[in-house]
Amino acid sequence: MQPWRRTNCAWQMNPANSRQLSLRGLKLVRNEHYYFEFTVEHDMQTSWIDSWPENILNLYFVILLIIAIYSIHKFVIVWRYYRYRDQAPQPVEYFSTSDLPPITIQLPLFNEMYVVDRLLDAIAALDYPSEKLQIQVLDDSTDETQDLCRTKVESLQRDNHNIEYIHRPNRQGYKAGALSYGLQQTSSELVAIFDADFLPAPDALLNMVHYFTDPQIGMVQARWGHLNRNYSLFTEVQALMLDGHFVTEQTSRHRSACFFNFNGTAGIWRTKAIEDAGGWQHSTVTEDLDLSYRAQLRGWRAVYLPNIIVPAELPMEMNAFKSQQFRWAKGASQVAKKLLLRIFKAPIPFYVKCEAFFHLTNNFNYLLLLLLLLLSLPYQISLTHVTSGYGSLIHIPLFLVTTSSLLSFYWVSEFEQDRHPSFWQLTSSSLLLMGVGIGLSLNQSLAVCDGLFRAGKEFVRTPKHGVTRSDQTWSTKKYRAAKSWVPYLELSMLVYLLITLGVALVNQHYLSLPFLTLFVGGYLYVLAMGAFQRR
Repeated sequence: MQPWRRTNCAWQMNPANSRQLSLRGLKLVRNEHYYFEFTVEHDMQTSWIDSWPENILNLYFVILLIIAIYSIHKFVIVWRYYRYRDQAPQPVEYFSTSDLPPITIQLPLFNEMYVVDRLLDAIAALDYPSEKLQIQVLDDSTDETQDLCRTKVESLQRDNHNIEYIHRPNRQGYKAGALSYGLQQTSSELVAIFDADFLPAPDALLNMVHYFTDPQIGMVQARWGHLNRNYSLFTEVQALMLDGHFVTEQTSRHRSACFFNFNGTAGIWRTKAIEDAGGWQHSTVTEDLDLSYRAQLRGWRAVYLPNIIVPAELPMEMNAFKSQQFRWAKGASQVAKKLLLRIFKAPIPFYVKCEAFFHLTNNFNYLLLLLLLLLSLPYQISLTHVTSGYGSLIHIPLFLVTTSSLLSFYWVSEFEQDRHPSFWQLTSSSLLLMGVGIGLSLNQSLAVCDGLFRAGKEFVRTPKHGVTRSDQTWSTKKYRAAKSWVPYLELSMLVYLLITLGVALVNQHYLSLPFLTLFVGGYLYVLAMGAFQRR
């Protein structure tokens, strides 16, 4: 007689063989254990396979829910904007002309041959006492820009401008390293920073400097304008994206006493605040965002002035734009990784911590969106296994929450500038903006992962061409964005989405069609623009 016998669920011991159990118990019990584990695992796998449509739908819903939370946060930003819109900051007092503090203007450059001349002309025209103004041309260039800068600096020196040309022996730390290097050669109380493509108005410094009469103010940021907004529909969309940040978001954060960031240019820093916060650091590729948060965590206050506009050049090439967006997303992820835990532990109000979290993790939305796109095909297949009402429960709330939050966020910025575009202009620009955002999801997801998991800190500059009018061309210019393998992945995603769209059409999932069409259109636009403009 067998000491064990097989039943329909496991193994059982034959009572007549209890002595055999004591002699061979270990082996038999282990055999029973293995069989039991195999049975449970097999049953779980079978159960999951049988219920895969429901699991896909649940996962899809969870991702949508997280995206909806970020979308609701945009409503919060708009609400705060209108609540505090009339509370514009004012200087504690005004400096007299004789009491104006010394300012060093830092101009970090790297291969900017098309814009450096107009930049230096604009800086030379600034209305500020010459004896209290020092200009540092921090040129890390490796091309003809060096000679152009030296020639222009010598010309301005002959006109009695206090300007010096500084060329480092290496590019260690990139822009952060250049700014830090310049700080070692100045004793000014304040430092103004302008990137190569920015053109400050003559009264820009005088409009910002008086806020430093408050000794707790560590930084003052002006709003970016756009020299080439009307160059093309693509630059118009970029301007709309940036206006959402500079008009709505920055104003909302500042006036509701939340942390906000220095944007790397068009602003003034108190040198003591930079030093107290730990100085310029190149552990991230967005040294401006990093320093902003470290300074505010140290108790320094910052001021945002949306009424002071410093115009700059928007990228006209899709690949340059993608490179810029990649750097910003990667840098924000690096800063989140570096500072979020410190922010959560800081003795600051809870709502400030929440806003900092949404700010620094905002680009994580691209990862969520990419997951949503990858799930779109199995989602369409799984819809064939559920009732038709399920699609309505998913897509209608998605449309109402995400679309309305985005439109309100960007439309507010347009109307607050008294631009008042026509309904068609605003609608077409908004649809293209959403399409571009979708088309960037793969590029930006890679940037977020790069910032979170890779140690590389290389700073990739955005090419500037000095083109501001539609009758000018940039395609013959020397500088172009670096080529990458990302477009091949985007092409694969486009094919995948087209297949998904076909599946939705065959199965008559009509509520999905507007979203899938937008997904396909976004990837097609980004991919086609990048391919068409590539040499």
